[in-house]
Amino acid sequence: MQSSLRFYLICFVFFFSAALSAQKPTYTHADSLKGCLTKQRIWWDVLHYDLHVSINPKDSSLIGYNTITYKVLEPMSVMQLDLMEPMMIDSIIQNGISCNWISDGNAHFVSLALIQHPPQKRMIRIYFHGKPHAAKMPPWDGGLVWSKDKKGNPWISIACQGMAAQVWFPNKDHMYDEPDSSSIFITCPKKLVAVSNGRLRSVKMNANETATYNWAVVNPINNYNIIPYIGNYVCVNDTIRGENGALDLSFWVLETNYEKAKLQLLQAKSMLHCFENWFGPYPFYEDGYKLVEAPFLGMEHQSAIAYGNDFQNGYRGRDLSQTGWGLKWDFIIVHESGHEWFGNNISARDVADNWIHESFTAYSENLYTEYLFGKKAGAEYVIGTRKAILNDKTIIGDYNVNNGGSNDLYYKGANMLHTIRQLVNNDSLWRSALRELNKTFWHKTVTTKQIEEYLSFAVQLQLQPIFDQYLRTTKIPVLEYRFKKEKLYYRWANCVKDFDMPINITYDRYHTLLRPTINWQEIPFKATSISADENFYVNTLNLSK
Repeated sequence: MQSSLRFYLICFVFFFSAALSAQKPTYTHADSLKGCLTKQRIWWDVLHYDLHVSINPKDSSLIGYNTITYKVLEPMSVMQLDLMEPMMIDSIIQNGISCNWISDGNAHFVSLALIQHPPQKRMIRIYFHGKPHAAKMPPWDGGLVWSKDKKGNPWISIACQGMAAQVWFPNKDHMYDEPDSSSIFITCPKKLVAVSNGRLRSVKMNANETATYNWAVVNPINNYNIIPYIGNYVCVNDTIRGENGALDLSFWVLETNYEKAKLQLLQAKSMLHCFENWFGPYPFYEDGYKLVEAPFLGMEHQSAIAYGNDFQNGYRGRDLSQTGWGLKWDFIIVHESGHEWFGNNISARDVADNWIHESFTAYSENLYTEYLFGKKAGAEYVIGTRKAILNDKTIIGDYNVNNGGSNDLYYKGANMLHTIRQLVNNDSLWRSALRELNKTFWHKTVTTKQIEEYLSFAVQLQLQPIFDQYLRTTKIPVLEYRFKKEKLYYRWANCVKDFDMPINITYDRYHTLLRPTINWQEIPFKATSISADENFYVNTLNLSK
């Protein structure tokens, strides 16, 4: 049973990992171009994408252009743009002047037509076309998803978190810099509907049997979150009264699933109330909240969340915690919506820090379970997910090479946060810290260091050894103890230097708090066994046996 759960966990990971191996990876020149803040990237700040793309289901091709508005931060004459083969750049224009470029794999270095000086604002337009990489197993092995619905109609979308947005349109493809807003124009056969992020501004019927849908996002957005959905869609609309007023909700689904969508959208309402309570206001009121039925399992596309869980509870009908609680709610609605706060509102600057997205979001599953069924149920859920932890490699990956570390960033990270909650031992303070975290880093890209320092400050605890232990090692702390002459001897083992986490223990019918360090300590003690509070993600070892 445990091995099957691990398989399902690997299947829900939303960027594809070729192998679960602790072996040190080797990196290529292409990895560095993709993951590094090159000098051709850091001198300009993306302000807006004006993306126009025509999608042709008959030959699986795209053609379009992206006009990038940017701010000059320092003098420079060469710009790095990213577009993945086999997509092709046709031309690059600035102020009516053609620019030359040199391609190095998927990175394209453009010699700009105009001298760039700060703090100028400039625009550049890139024309492109091609047949993009088709997804083999979306969303884990990403790319364009060319599918058909049950009636044989084209059903098209994209899943590209790990592969990145360069798989289908030219952009500045690094997580540290997000466009402040985006306009997305999608042209498709007029018998179909195109849905994207933000709000629908207009629909234009064209003479060539196509239609152009203009969607607009007025908030910062990760590149990989900008996504088209094309299908035979209808829309279910609703609203809730949230912390910042009326929040529009919608669920775009294939027309045969309209009634199912109305029922499933009710879960989104309770989920949003829960997450606003714990994390603060929904971060994108101006763009609304939207679920879109997709031809793959799911993805956290900002204000247009991909939904493919077949309108059922659990993760494709299964409980990842094996406790029963995971079958009480729809995994994709809850997990992917949690990313609106962690991943979309607070975004990691480097893929190596993706635990910021996934650990907090996996932890949100626990909080929603608690919201519905009580604190004990929420704790049982997150503790149950420990069966899926592999401890194969560290959660934090290697920087500047587009490396995301271990898939344990989900449930090992969630259990680390659940453990920290026990240390805080004050739910009002813990809730305040999570809300202030979202407020402090509202619509920002961040580093692990910033998150670690802020949480330590917010809860007034020295959490650095905790973060070092769970994020930077594969070791689970072991509470070693033994009994001798009515004394209890105890210490932490298998841990980082200076690890001194307090822990609640139970003996007989009593409870007490121990403050172990890496050195042996002793206290008077008449019992012959103890057990650690299971809310702490640790192991124990009785050396008396």
